[in-house]
Amino acid sequence: MASERERNANGEFTDRIPPEAALDAFDSRDDAARPLTAADIMDALNCSRRTAHNKLNALVDEGRLETRKIGARSRVWWRPIPARPDPRPTDDSSADQSDIPSEAEQAIRAADLPGSGRTLDARREALAAAYEYLTSHPSAAKSDFLGDVYPEYPAKFETPEGWWNAVQPALKELPAVDPPEERGHLWKFLGGDRFTPTLG
Repeated sequence: MASERERNANGEFTDRIPPEAALDAFDSRDDAARPLTAADIMDALNCSRRTAHNKLNALVDEGRLETRKIGARSRVWWRPIPARPDPRPTDDSSADQSDIPSEAEQAIRAADLPGSGRTLDARREALAAAYEYLTSHPSAAKSDFLGDVYPEYPAKFETPEGWWNAVQPALKELPAVDPPEERGHLWKFLGGDRFTPTLG
């Protein structure tokens, strides 16, 4: 594949490839379910293996790709595809309540969280757990969420701070949540009924 990208005097490429450029390789496949290798991305972007890995890993961190190791030294990447809802009908006893999501459940499903597919599902579950924690502890500090909720619901975040930076803006928007004022520390729940999430 002939390169049309400009190089500087040292032979290095002068333009920068955004991570999103790697997604074009996934979108242009005939078989959308086939995972790609770093070599596939190298060919598509006309770049080095290291650059391909950097772009792919950035997209995994954003939740836009999934990856797994195969064999001793190989790895593949793919776009996550959300599972379809179970088409089987439910009996009347469970259909009356669970088919109508609560205001909180609707807000959690609509929350602006990073990622897609299973990553996004895990992050919605973490948000629901944080919300349930607040309903059970109507006055809680950031350290409470990080100590009691994050360890059980890390949602593919590598650090508690990364988790908190994603969860707390969404938590602020949920019903009956009173976030701390500037320089404040305590999150408060103003509702009466205890919330039990039924996401999933």
